[in-house]
Amino acid sequence: MLEIGLYGLGRMGGNMARRLSRGGIRVLAHNRSFEVAERLAGEEGRVVACRELTELVVGLAPPRVVWLMLPAGAATQAAIDALAPLLAPGDLIVDGANGYYKEAQRRAVELAARGIAFADVGVSGGIWGLENGYCLMAGGEPAQVARIEPFLKVLAPAADQGWLHAGPVGSGHFVKMVHNGIEYGMMQAMAEGFALMQAKAEFHLDLAAVAELWRHSSVVRSWLLDLTADFLKDDQALADIAPHVADSGEGRWTAAESIEQSVPTPVMSLALMMRFASQGNGDYAHKLLAMMRKGFGGHAVKEG
Repeated sequence: MLEIGLYGLGRMGGNMARRLSRGGIRVLAHNRSFEVAERLAGEEGRVVACRELTELVVGLAPPRVVWLMLPAGAATQAAIDALAPLLAPGDLIVDGANGYYKEAQRRAVELAARGIAFADVGVSGGIWGLENGYCLMAGGEPAQVARIEPFLKVLAPAADQGWLHAGPVGSGHFVKMVHNGIEYGMMQAMAEGFALMQAKAEFHLDLAAVAELWRHSSVVRSWLLDLTADFLKDDQALADIAPHVADSGEGRWTAAESIEQSVPTPVMSLALMMRFASQGNGDYAHKLLAMMRKGFGGHAVKEG
């Protein structure tokens, strides 16, 4: 039976463990909260809950594959630092976080000095991955990606689609980074379009009906539109939703990469700026603008 170690059982990691288990793979699962791993093992017959990382490593037959599904940055680095001394030459660490591709390249070099292989896999699919499968972008040496190919085929929507060996180490996270930058732009354009229609009160537009219409044969049909149509059926006013949109590292990294390469990405970069604005980070600039306008034109200033 194929087996894999999986460290990190959050929304995506937990469902990935379920999908792997249901695909016939034995999963040795570890999580910061052992109760989460224990519950998962109770649900899935091929999942083994491991209280300690040592237990996970010892439970896998070498050469081992350990897949990390942890927040990018410090949490992933801490896990690698704890895991590497427990592993043996020939073992493989897979980073499935939304990590920065340059970090993946650095980690591969550091782990290679211990004889440990490294691969980076960008994972898309969110909370729907268990049902629909995940989109997987793998970076690493061909031999190492070949080792994880059986797992990629189970996690993907089908064995022959939804996964790709993108290229050398770092390329998986790089492709996922650009993917998320595009996602920012698509979301922003869709949000602006529906806001424009919502503001045209004289037409009394049914936004849910428009979204449902566009889902069929329209050139803007997409999964994002499907999701939008679903929630607009229940609530078009969104009165209880705060106008605050969080951003994660990928959008920032994509904008920085475009500057580094001198490749213009105005839509993706502006979409990131709009997220900053939604978080209130543009409020002081808006206050300055109001005061400038008052200064040169005597225009009234609205007090907060």
